[in-house]
Amino acid sequence: MPAIAITDHGNMFGVPQFVNEAQKKGVKPIIGCEFYVTPTVMSDRENKQRFHQVLLAKNMTGYKNLVKLTSLGFIDGLYYKPRIDKTILKDHSEGLIATTCCLASEVNQTILKSGEQEARKLFEWYLNVFGQDYYIELQRHGLHDQQVCNEVLVRWAKEYNVKMICTNDSHYVDRQDSEAHDILLALQTNADINDKSRFRFTDDNNELSSEFYLKTPDEMAVLFKDLPEALDNTSEIVDKVDTIELKSDLLLPHYAVPQEYSGMDEYLRFLTYEGAKRKYPGIPLEVAERIEMELAIIQKMGFAGYFLIVQGFTTEARNRGVFVGPGRGSAAGSVVAYCTGIINIDPLKYGLLFERFLNPERVSPPDIDIDFDDAGRQTVIDYVVEKYGRNNV
Repeated sequence: MPAIAITDHGNMFGVPQFVNEAQKKGVKPIIGCEFYVTPTVMSDRENKQRFHQVLLAKNMTGYKNLVKLTSLGFIDGLYYKPRIDKTILKDHSEGLIATTCCLASEVNQTILKSGEQEARKLFEWYLNVFGQDYYIELQRHGLHDQQVCNEVLVRWAKEYNVKMICTNDSHYVDRQDSEAHDILLALQTNADINDKSRFRFTDDNNELSSEFYLKTPDEMAVLFKDLPEALDNTSEIVDKVDTIELKSDLLLPHYAVPQEYSGMDEYLRFLTYEGAKRKYPGIPLEVAERIEMELAIIQKMGFAGYFLIVQGFTTEARNRGVFVGPGRGSAAGSVVAYCTGIINIDPLKYGLLFERFLNPERVSPPDIDIDFDDAGRQTVIDYVVEKYGRNNV
């Protein structure tokens, strides 16, 4: 397969690892999510009803909208599941590809329970929002309800000139994984494995189905041999989707420096030398040279803000009577960290190397481990939330 998509339910937690592994194997990753859409509004805590809706990121704008939608689902729409509503969906639809989705979608459920005319209104709403990026999705797992929906959807494809794609609802990789998957479902729902009324992936005879695996292109070609255009259009989506680069610059909260300083680098320099006056009286030449070397590397790598943030909350912790650990790990090799009170170990006394902590030849963000006493830890967290805002912590 030249490409593969991830559409986990309601979340995107697996996306970074998924993209990384796909790129390693030379497979194009398509980033998506199968959202829970409420028929009312996200703030409604009375209606448990929710439908599935697949969305795929066509480009970086679409990816950002996916991220926004999942965040809103958890922050504002969480009620048993992270939910979004159609108003929010429409507001963040740019750069996204949508489909009629599986049997649990609003369109398909309305076909089955309210009839074609009611379902048509919903179908037209989605088509109006997504236009040429809206696809009719067909699945064949040997289920009667799917056959009913597919007959309507194929007819609509011709009537509305909407392209069809064929997919398989994949919840495990291989056919033989169906039993293990069923056991996991029983565990997840805290149900008796022998209870046939529990949530299961079954066929029309209420027996365990093994059709919900990742089918091969050949298997799909046989399954949809009467609709070859649906196979072709699946490839069209692959071509539509940009390769999205997830790696980005380190994003840190803004550290506000006093007005008399031109920026974070200058303020870090001031704090470092103020601390050096206390830690190294007279500031010997070797200390000054080490400080200048470290400050130059910190400035070059753009990490002054990180040092200021950490020294800010460690200083505040001590001011509030919270015990702060002396420092551990490679950060103990930094004289700047020592002078600003982040650590309480003199790197020069023990011959510790700054290069083990920050090295311009191996660009990676600094990692300073800080220990607080059990009783005071929450005090420090509350301070950081108050200072930088809950959304940044």
